[in-house]
Amino acid sequence: MTQGDLTDLQLRAQLERARVGHLYRRREIVDGAQGVQVMIGGRACLSFCSNDYLGLANHPEVVKAFQSAAAQYGVGAGASHLISGHSRPHHALEEELADFVGAPRALLFSTGYMANLGTVSALMDRHGTVFEDKLNHASLIDAARLCQASVKRYPHADLNRLGSLLANADGKKLVLTDGVFSMDGDLAPLARLIGLARTHGARLLVDDAHGMGVMGAHGGGSFEYCGQPVKPPVILMGTLGKALGTFGAFVAAEEEVIETLIQRSRTYIYTTALPAAVAEATRASLRLARSETWRRQNLHERIDQFRCGAREIGLCIMESETPIQPVVLGDPDAALAAALVLRQHDILVPAIRPPTVPRHSARLRVTLSATHTAAQVERLLDALSHLPKSSP
Repeated sequence: MTQGDLTDLQLRAQLERARVGHLYRRREIVDGAQGVQVMIGGRACLSFCSNDYLGLANHPEVVKAFQSAAAQYGVGAGASHLISGHSRPHHALEEELADFVGAPRALLFSTGYMANLGTVSALMDRHGTVFEDKLNHASLIDAARLCQASVKRYPHADLNRLGSLLANADGKKLVLTDGVFSMDGDLAPLARLIGLARTHGARLLVDDAHGMGVMGAHGGGSFEYCGQPVKPPVILMGTLGKALGTFGAFVAAEEEVIETLIQRSRTYIYTTALPAAVAEATRASLRLARSETWRRQNLHERIDQFRCGAREIGLCIMESETPIQPVVLGDPDAALAAALVLRQHDILVPAIRPPTVPRHSARLRVTLSATHTAAQVERLLDALSHLPKSSP
């Protein structure tokens, strides 16, 4: 048996273990545009699994902006931002995003994953320490692993433990946290985290992918919602592919941080820029997110409706005031079975299982959109009410 054969056998065994343990992941093929109704396998499904929180991914004005910009700039950027890929739409979008979140500067990245990896690696090295919440997004976890700094993880939102870790560390210090935690939907205690960072001479990087456009009176995100400015020691990462409905990400901070990223962030320097058409489409979606406040109002009405209805039918839901509403079932088999029952009712809700979430906390991850109607949420609640009761 050759080494190659052995490797293939090992991979097959790993895949089989995932199948037997009901942890195997499969993709769905969607036909047509994103929306609360999607076509899968020729059937119309009511979707409660998209991060298109404001319903902008297929908005006519956003689509038109993309098409017009594509006619002018083409469909590819051609090079990195530092070569010839930084267009006027890119520059205008960075300025508008900085204004949106109340920061001096913003810098575009191709994805939120690349933004987090590039920011942490540019700011930290083996002489520093990274501190992170145990429920952080995978991109923050990987960023800490790859930057060569020491890594200290603290129990979820346990600021007493974080304070102790910070007090006992020397050198450069960087705290990493989600703003809205992507699997639980709860918010980080930002005001207290900022206070701890200041006290211990640390920087604080907040991934607000799921708060941007959703939280706060004007959609500025978790910092606006908590009444905290985006200023030192804060560095904000936001994504464009969720509430804003397009693609990409940005980092917002003061001048010195942004210039450091331009000079040192490998995931910025060594990758092709977003297409200018995507930047122009995002400018259109940003204008809509700012001006059409009814979208956030509708969204939060649907969140309240779902939470009230879920309690009435005895579902185990987590403490979340965001569009992410996990229904905890505990066992992966129970989560998969529940998702299948919903699918038989043409309702699309994913079963989230370990290792994405901790053991014994498998769940249905319901996400709500501004464009869901009250009747559609009632349809989901009715389907959920007929699921076998399970204790997490």
